[in-house]
Amino acid sequence: MSLETASGSIVRAAGRVDGPVTQRGVIASEWLKLRSLRSTLLVLAAAVVGMIVLGAVIAYNTRNPAGLDPEDVVASGPLQGYYLGQLLMAALGVLVVSGEYSSGMIRATMAAVPRRLPVLLAKAIVFTTVVGISMIAAAVVAFLVAQAVLSGHRPTYSLSDGSTLRVVIGTGVYLTLVGLIGSSLAWIVRSTPGALVATYAVILVVPILLELVFPSWGNYIAAYLPTGAGQSFSTSLPAPHGLSPWIGLAVMLGWVLAGMSAAAVVLKRRDV
Repeated sequence: MSLETASGSIVRAAGRVDGPVTQRGVIASEWLKLRSLRSTLLVLAAAVVGMIVLGAVIAYNTRNPAGLDPEDVVASGPLQGYYLGQLLMAALGVLVVSGEYSSGMIRATMAAVPRRLPVLLAKAIVFTTVVGISMIAAAVVAFLVAQAVLSGHRPTYSLSDGSTLRVVIGTGVYLTLVGLIGSSLAWIVRSTPGALVATYAVILVVPILLELVFPSWGNYIAAYLPTGAGQSFSTSLPAPHGLSPWIGLAVMLGWVLAGMSAAAVVLKRRDV
């Protein structure tokens, strides 16, 4: 899609031609852009397939529970493909925003929607809906496939067992929220490499450094970072210094809200 064609599509979807800009129109515009980008669909598909395939592989390799680590035999064991998923969703969250800056399409977007904040909100709504549905579905399928592979080899789990449903759905929710953190950083940085580095630092590097450099108290702080908070509601085996599931979810949502609030302030105060 050329920049000129995209510009016309954005304006028509947002409502600048036929009437005033509406939030519904901006959401329709963002949905059009999201489904038109092949790279977006490929990253999303890779995350879905990766979660399912890795779930099956992990289940196959853990059919015999003897000598396995505790995290490999709990209900969330086959969902450890989220380690790959979080990298892909962080990248996807960055790309849906920074891709417009790198292509120059952001100028057409802001020309169609001068108030700017409706664009941020629309992108977040579309991203949350599409990625949330995809990642929750991928987690459910990965879990069910894994249990089928494990059946007859060791005790299996069902979605109705204790906290299993919360863990499975929580995995999809966590991956979606990681992507939203990536999007918020992309709005602030406006650079794909810079936003990727910042996102991966927040979700991967900083927690590890805290635990290595400050072993006595670093774990307590790491529990309040996005990764630690997310793991509290997306894994069956709680970390020694981890948060309770619902507190962890609240902290994770707080990170997303803080990131989006900062992005909104930056977006309003500077030129595109």
